[in-house]
Amino acid sequence: MSSQVFFTDLRATDSENLLQKISNLVDKAGIKQVVKRKGLTAIKIHFGERGNTAFIRPLLVRPVVDAVKAAGGKPFLTDANTLYVGSRGNAVDHLKTAVLNGFSPSVVDAPLIIADGIDGRDEVVVPIGLKHCKEAYVASAVARADTLISLAHFKLHETAGFGGAIKNVGMGSGSRRGKMAQHSDVAPVIYFDKCIGCGTCMDQCAHGALSLVDRPADMPRPTPEAKKVIRIDAKVCVGCAGCIHSCLQGALGVDWEADIPPFMERMVEYTAGALKGKEKRSLFVNFLTQISPACDCHPHSDAPIVADIGILASRDIVAIDQASMDLLNAQPPLQSSCIHGSPHAHTDKVKAVYPNVDWQHQLDYAEEVGLGSRSYELIRL
Repeated sequence: MSSQVFFTDLRATDSENLLQKISNLVDKAGIKQVVKRKGLTAIKIHFGERGNTAFIRPLLVRPVVDAVKAAGGKPFLTDANTLYVGSRGNAVDHLKTAVLNGFSPSVVDAPLIIADGIDGRDEVVVPIGLKHCKEAYVASAVARADTLISLAHFKLHETAGFGGAIKNVGMGSGSRRGKMAQHSDVAPVIYFDKCIGCGTCMDQCAHGALSLVDRPADMPRPTPEAKKVIRIDAKVCVGCAGCIHSCLQGALGVDWEADIPPFMERMVEYTAGALKGKEKRSLFVNFLTQISPACDCHPHSDAPIVADIGILASRDIVAIDQASMDLLNAQPPLQSSCIHGSPHAHTDKVKAVYPNVDWQHQLDYAEEVGLGSRSYELIRL
């Protein structure tokens, strides 16, 4: 059976501006039906890494906050801390980054709460009994909320293929232990012929899993001066991939064939955990704006790969992500973007950037475990 996905474009007039269109969108999608009167409503959002500029603009969040209040709920904006070293690894830095990125309570008219506490350890253990995860470690503010509303900036992602509602809820709602469980098999692969032994990746490892050792005489060297090489302690590594992003030489990578499908499945299972008990009290909103080729966790944003498309809302988390990918793939690539010239740029935007990532696996598995339907009816407002 097809699920309803509501869509509004970004056109505006004197009689209806974008803020009013967002209000109308969430109203049509059923926000009054999902918000529990006098209940705590978690608005799950990504506050953006410091230096990133593609995240949802705080001004566009306000209509959703106002709609929750009009429905009788008590909204708060929330996200959980990160595994990697950055500006959101603990609640103090996270809140400071959120405010610097414009998410001031005076702008959004709602308090900001870091879902897994000061150091990422405030969690609720949720039984889910799925293939990889028998239980999920969900950030407490999300788990204990009466209603969950996901506001996701839709973009591409290095390991998930794309980041939409599923990733925002599943990965984003995991506590530190929950994020480690999802990343557990995504251990970096070292390309020794590229490693120059600079140690930059070590600065990005919050877990002490990396060290520099003397390079064996028979190991390939990118330069004669490369006398050291990186080593990874697999027992300590949590698979957060922060070191991969930091290496300018491309000496660290992922075993795509072995690691990525299970990672996607665990992320989907955590989505089920975050939504447990709130299946009928959840709403998902995807912003298809400034669609960047990588996650908002980077301290920068590359040029958008397509022109801004619009905003979607649905009560089906699978349908909204499927519709988002379909709308994205239907757009012509921007000449100023990294996908311009790729043979896949007009048909499969993920493949144009990450040729080894099968993004459809995320949706297939989400449908398999009962999170929703890939079949949808797009209702244009």
